[in-house]
Amino acid sequence: MKTARFPDALVLVFALVVVAQLCTYFIPAGQFDREEVATPLPAAREVLLPEGTAGERRVVLPAGTAEMKPGRRVEPGTFKYVEAERLPWHAALTKIPVGMEKSAEIIFFVLIVGGVIAVIRSTGAIDAFIGMSIEKLGHNPVLLTGGMMTLFAIGSSTVGMAEEYMPFIPILVAMCISLKMDAIVAMGIVYIGAGVGYGCAALNPFTVVIAKDIAGQSPGTGMWLRWGLLAVMIAIGLQHLLAYAKKIRRDPSLSLVGDVDYSAGFIVPENVQLTPARVVILAAFAAMVGLFIWGVSVHGWYLVELAALFLGMALVAAVIGRVSPNAAARSFVEGAAQLSGTAILIGFARTIEVVLSDAGVIDTIINGIAHTVQLTSGLGAGAAVVAAWGMLLVQSVCNFLIPSGSGQAYVTMPIMAPLADLTNVGRETAVLAYQFGDGFTNMIVPTNALLMGMLLLARVPYQRWLRFILPLMAKIYLVALVVLAITALMKFQ
Repeated sequence: MKTARFPDALVLVFALVVVAQLCTYFIPAGQFDREEVATPLPAAREVLLPEGTAGERRVVLPAGTAEMKPGRRVEPGTFKYVEAERLPWHAALTKIPVGMEKSAEIIFFVLIVGGVIAVIRSTGAIDAFIGMSIEKLGHNPVLLTGGMMTLFAIGSSTVGMAEEYMPFIPILVAMCISLKMDAIVAMGIVYIGAGVGYGCAALNPFTVVIAKDIAGQSPGTGMWLRWGLLAVMIAIGLQHLLAYAKKIRRDPSLSLVGDVDYSAGFIVPENVQLTPARVVILAAFAAMVGLFIWGVSVHGWYLVELAALFLGMALVAAVIGRVSPNAAARSFVEGAAQLSGTAILIGFARTIEVVLSDAGVIDTIINGIAHTVQLTSGLGAGAAVVAAWGMLLVQSVCNFLIPSGSGQAYVTMPIMAPLADLTNVGRETAVLAYQFGDGFTNMIVPTNALLMGMLLLARVPYQRWLRFILPLMAKIYLVALVVLAITALMKFQ
């Protein structure tokens, strides 16, 4: 008798695209008004201006002229149902190229990263580094898992790093396998760190800074609490990860990915020496990472700049490692090809949001959930706690619909901030509920293109990841509920 197999990640995501389209046939379209913002014209433009009864006149607006356009921030209390054209039956297919287009930056970034890592690995520098790490940390994997997870968490909490971690996945998978652990541990190091970093973000400019600005608060308020929560969540995540790692090191048959073949691309060759040239390559790689962190913090760099840095790193590695141009080109193409499945999956996952957005139903869903939370204002003494928990539920559901942290803040916080006043929750609690719902659910929602892409890159089936991460999510959400209850009762501002 054959056992039922869980669908491939691409099959699962496409099924969600179809489900999203079916939902648009039953959920009416609606929208909030968006606050207009002044946008400077990038170049001079000729426009027609009305001139009383004389008709119109042509005027050339110089570059830099402020033009009012609808922004991303919604205006609370303005929701209305609207007429919207129903998506055609074939939208689940035609919207996929649109999702690919909207994900173009990260898709090409993934392909470039795959190629660059392959070039660097062809020099032997990565394998030599892994070999040295195994020699130093082989008997104490706590240093590897704890140290790396903490670094990833701090990077996400402060400068909003996430996509930038993708290049570390193949390196960590190879390292963890060599240390008698598995790819689940490698994914946990990166994604638990990123998840709790976003969920307890102290200074993340893409999430907490935006949410606090919308709520009319200074980014510094409550920072001590967020740093404390980050330390607690890192400890909880690390305990969960180390317990799993210890279990599979003792009995490899208990690995959730024990039947997955990692022989191609993840096995580290033995006796690869850390030569002076390889040390220089690794130092250049570390300098590149430091340069990007500086660029993000000071100049607002993102994927385009990081991709350019990686391409430059490939050239440096090839020259120092004495890799011929033809060999480097072949390695680059082969490395990019290995990540083509990951790139495609990212585009498919983005399509879910495209379908719901183009049908105009996202605002309807958010308005309905927010209205339900508002009903708790009449429940008496426990109303604030129930409302705070309801806000966490709203934000968790919204992260499935809007996987972008900044996008979710712009859509939900203009509603949640005044709702916090109505329910006596406190705006700081509303911001915390947003952070928890956005950051923590990033670790499980299949609409998160980055998560699905990293899982495919690490060859970890989605259902196996769920078996590992759901018990941790239960612990994290239990702490989140307690924190929200306390801050709601304190009316934490």
